[in-house]
Amino acid sequence: MAETGLAARLYKGEAGLNIVGRRKTWFTVAALLVLIALGSIIFRGFSLGIEFAGGNSFQVPTSVGSLEQVEDRAREVLTSAGDGAQVVTTQQVGGGGGEFYELRTTQLDAEQAEAVRLELGQVFGIDPAEIASNRVSEAWGSQVTNRALLGLLVFLALVTVYLVLRFEWQMAAAAIFSLVSNLALTAGIYSIVGFEVTPSTIIGFLTILGFALYDVVVVFDKVQENTRGITANNNQTYGDAANLAVNQSLMRSINTSVVALLPVGGILFIGAGLLGAGTLKDLGLVLFVGMAMAFVTSIMLATPLLVVLKNRDPRIQAHNKRVLARRGAGSRNEALAAKAGAAPAAEPEQEEEPVTAEAGALAAAAPKVGARPSGKRSGGARGGRPGGGGGNRPGGAKRR
Repeated sequence: MAETGLAARLYKGEAGLNIVGRRKTWFTVAALLVLIALGSIIFRGFSLGIEFAGGNSFQVPTSVGSLEQVEDRAREVLTSAGDGAQVVTTQQVGGGGGEFYELRTTQLDAEQAEAVRLELGQVFGIDPAEIASNRVSEAWGSQVTNRALLGLLVFLALVTVYLVLRFEWQMAAAAIFSLVSNLALTAGIYSIVGFEVTPSTIIGFLTILGFALYDVVVVFDKVQENTRGITANNNQTYGDAANLAVNQSLMRSINTSVVALLPVGGILFIGAGLLGAGTLKDLGLVLFVGMAMAFVTSIMLATPLLVVLKNRDPRIQAHNKRVLARRGAGSRNEALAAKAGAAPAAEPEQEEEPVTAEAGALAAAAPKVGARPSGKRSGGARGGRPGGGGGNRPGGAKRR
């Protein structure tokens, strides 16, 4: 028995999912999600690390106790320091015998930072010299942000040029829209979750752009293959061919996304979650969310938007009208054929009259339609001519 499951049909590109036809639904859902993301970014904001907000960091050896104990005691010390000083984050960093707890605090002046370092040494019972203290200015974070934005703009410009040269401007516009939506959704989730924004987060944002572009290019390449010479084919509209391309490349996109998300999920959930490697969660979350959103936006947004843009082309509009008109005529012909081929309504049965012996004899004696008369020819006439002018002549007689 042939396999008819969804997985088998997806693998063969025969799932028949109407993704392009339901584009209004996808656009509505995407608009709502983007509005929620932008609302969180505007009203809630981001949890900025000390690299962006400015602050101080203290590195305490892990031999003083557990992470929770160190965090509780550090909060008490910072509360006593006054001026609203507080612990922002606490995480375990390092490895290979050089592990330590890093306490990140709000910005302190030099005297406050030194007083906190000395008091931490007393609380933990270690030499204050074993506690390293660093101060980070928010100016450095501003420089990183400006460089990241510049890199993003350059990337988008190069991507646009590449897509216009490789495909066409409609595909470039749809791809850029998909990338921007991906960034907005990823940033919104980052804001909602409240993870700290660090330089690793910026690197992750730039990384997911490449992955999202790859996924879009894979789908658009199949769309271009299916729509090449589309105006000469009166059986498919542009949307039909694009939807077929999405179904044919869907399994490939799923495989690519799963293979990419498995190691990233390991970094996020195992490395940062179970093992407590706090430095990995900043990069792991943005990669995991960004790659997942890249798959969704490349399928649900990029191709449907491409169809909307292409349907504005007069040449494609005329082609779509021809296809739809042909389908309408075919549907009408099928309806007429079905109506003509339908069995006629049964007539009410009539009571049969008894057949008499005389009627039966007359029916038997009646000549059949097309039969020759069975009676003898009159007057010896042959061939139907009177006076013996039949077809048989005396021997030797010649036609005059």
